[in-house]
Amino acid sequence: MADRLDQPREVRGSLLPRVPRLRPDTLGRASEGIARFLGTPRFIVYLTVFCAAWLAWNSWGPVDLRFDKAENGFTALTLMLSLQASYAAPLILLAQNRQADRDRVAAEQDRQRAERSLADTEFLAREIAALRIAMGDVATRDFVRSELRDLLEEIVRSRDEEPDAEPEPPARA
Repeated sequence: MADRLDQPREVRGSLLPRVPRLRPDTLGRASEGIARFLGTPRFIVYLTVFCAAWLAWNSWGPVDLRFDKAENGFTALTLMLSLQASYAAPLILLAQNRQADRDRVAAEQDRQRAERSLADTEFLAREIAALRIAMGDVATRDFVRSELRDLLEEIVRSRDEEPDAEPEPPARA
């Protein structure tokens, strides 16, 4: 049956237990949680209480129940603290790397946002400049008033020069 390629292989049992599949981000999130906890005063208090209880029990506890002798320099406590430090350092580094990646993404997004804002600002500046140029060709209120005043003065002068003539009504457009 091994030579048949149109059928799947038989599933063989393994001696090792099957490892569950984790999402790629699970370990990173766990390491960040641990690193955050390691940086808190609560952790320092817990570690201090643990070490004090360990030292007190192994110094003043019943002699036959002591498990880490003071004569040996509390070797087990030293090994446990070394083990804790050896796991804490890589977890902290992993959390720092993840934070650096997030900072890099945020910086890139900020840069893109700044570029868009600069482009929008330049566009608005060009539009304002175009409006100012166009406004130079448009009659302003003061210009229209001065033109109307000049026309009124011209009408008054023409009336004063011809007192007998009847004024013609102005033509409406």
